[in-house]
Amino acid sequence: MDKRPCGKSGIDVSVLGIGCWAYGGEEEDYWGAQAQSDVDVVVRGALDQGINYFDTAEAYNDGRSEESLGKALRGRRGEAVIGTKVSPGNTEPSVLREHCDASLQRLGTDYIDIYFLHWAITKHSVPDAFATLAELQSEGKIRSIAVSNFGPKQLTEALETGARIDVNQLCYNLASRAIEVGILPLCRQHDIAVFAYMPLLQGILSGKYETLDDIPPERTRTLHFSGERPESRHGEPGAEEEMCRVLAGMREISREEDIAMDQLALAWTMAKPGVASVLVGVRNMQQLEANAPAADISLSPETVTKLDELTEPLLQKLGANADYFQGAANSRVR
Repeated sequence: MDKRPCGKSGIDVSVLGIGCWAYGGEEEDYWGAQAQSDVDVVVRGALDQGINYFDTAEAYNDGRSEESLGKALRGRRGEAVIGTKVSPGNTEPSVLREHCDASLQRLGTDYIDIYFLHWAITKHSVPDAFATLAELQSEGKIRSIAVSNFGPKQLTEALETGARIDVNQLCYNLASRAIEVGILPLCRQHDIAVFAYMPLLQGILSGKYETLDDIPPERTRTLHFSGERPESRHGEPGAEEEMCRVLAGMREISREEDIAMDQLALAWTMAKPGVASVLVGVRNMQQLEANAPAADISLSPETVTKLDELTEPLLQKLGANADYFQGAANSRVR
């Protein structure tokens, strides 16, 4: 499994990482119930295949994701790189310390490899938060300071505090290329690695849905779909015609290249300069075995270009807003 550096941190992560949002899930949670026995098997199976990065957050299932991951890593903690996130409302210095300690306890570890601000801070002091993160780093509680969902303005403000930021975690996939407009170039300029989440757009790019109307309503809340669809909150017209053409084109290229559509989507994201790890939600060994081979696929430059050209009209239609759940006027990524 290819490993790539996280900025200047000295930490190398597997090009395929495991998203752990579902872990610790109960029936009423977003992803539904998740058996700990399956988590144990997946985490150990991932480590055995050279996958070392596991991504969680204090907000995932009210901390139960961290607890579940910590249990699964018992006896093998040293093989893993753990990333977890603190919510922006918990970034006052004393509160941030408390929440970091709580995450450490739930994870059953004495250090967090990569500690993210989950979203940009809007209600508290940005300099105070990053100063506290630097203190936690000097104390050995965290190894690397990172951010998630930070746009150019937010990332610039964070860098102006003097903090060394090693990673920016962002939504990035064939149908969601907004970060290419301004965020990805800024990250590359400052040697900040990008971790790509939602590389399959919550399964939509996997090829398992024949039509847009086959997609569950909770998966059609993004800017790709009409703001009139159930559960949508962005209020924009969407780009459904462009999405249909993208999915049809992906199916055709998948057949031509003899590569499963989900692996094609993952391999494209892995091929993009600046991307260190591509995060997939893996709930059982069947999903792990389906996704892991993508890390061994090296797409030709011609295939990458073909996929770029296929999805360019969708990028032009949706624009530079990298918050795919909110309209441009209310975007949380600025």
